[in-house]
Amino acid sequence: MEMNRVKQIVSSPADILVYYNGVSVWIDAYDEERQMATVHLRDGRLNERLDVPVAELTEERE
Repeated sequence: MEMNRVKQIVSSPADILVYYNGVSVWIDAYDEERQMATVHLRDGRLNERLDVPVAELTEERE
């Protein structure tokens, strides 16, 4: 995924499905300089946050 799309998803009111290694995640924040995103699993484990490369995120499109 590209950083511009991450920014769009974070600012969107829509519920956009994003995946990291095949697991559904929610994007909490991003660091444009490092090209990283902070995510947590959508299964309710809000305390388990990961910093992942933006390039490794994928989006489910209809």
